[in-house]
Amino acid sequence: MSVMLDVEFTCPFCGHPEAVACRIDLKDRIAEASCRTCSETYFTSANALTEPVDIYSEWIDACELANEGVLDR
Repeated sequence: MSVMLDVEFTCPFCGHPEAVACRIDLKDRIAEASCRTCSETYFTSANALTEPVDIYSEWIDACELANEGVLDR
């Protein structure tokens, strides 16, 4: 039995479901999450184990920290 992880997500800025897609470039070791609706993006580092859900989760964590005033956007 295999479990399929999500590859499209709800945008943390505009709230549109399945609007965020993630791209992983292992050659340059960079990952991007971007919203097709509002064009917000998030970049982070990537490795061979990085999955789309990891990128999205990191973006959500960064948004929560920014909302708490810990990080400046």
